Amino acid sequence: MTTTRIRRSALFSAAVFILPVTLGVAGPAFADSSPPAPYGPACASVPMQGAGSFEGMAKDPVATAASHNPDLSTLVAAVKKAGLVDTLNNAQNITVFAPTNEAFAKIPKADLAKILANKTELTKILTYHVVGERITPKQMENGTFKTLEGGTLTTKGSGSSFTVNKTAKVVCGGVQTSNATVNIIDTVLTPPM
Repeated sequence: MTTTRIRRSALFSAAVFILPVTLGVAGPAFADSSPPAPYGPACASVPMQGAGSFEGMAKDPVATAASHNPDLSTLVAAVKKAGLVDTLNNAQNITVFAPTNEAFAKIPKADLAKILANKTELTKILTYHVVGERITPKQMENGTFKTLEGGTLTTKGSGSSFTVNKTAKVVCGGVQTSNATVNIIDTVLTPPM
């Protein structure tokens, strides 16, 4: 085995072991007990009623809620391929930075196919989009957060305008599910090497 393969294998093994433990930690959802209202330009396209509405998504755990949003179908397919549906649905008080289908479309098709075919790499990328706490807009104004992948991501902004790692824009933030806060973003985040 090459050194890179051994490192990736070790990372995947660590992620499989650490994820359920990390995601199982329960704590207060929000310091002030009231979740933020959804914000951002793409929130206007969310249905007013049904499973895909804000009210409908609030009743379901995060992976199930995302499956009701047609703009997140590529992400949902990737989460299923990585075997993370149950892990995310059983987690408590997490934040997911969820790339839209258009975000995945920015990745060249051959590169995306390679990522989707490599479960270890896919798991690393997807867990980089998850933080083990519910993040509020106030915390995102100038925030640095540890991801479940083990790296950190940064957020900047105010009001209803935020960026993640200086490149991804939050297009609909503060979406609540029964176990997570979802910030829908326009770019897939890349974990640091």
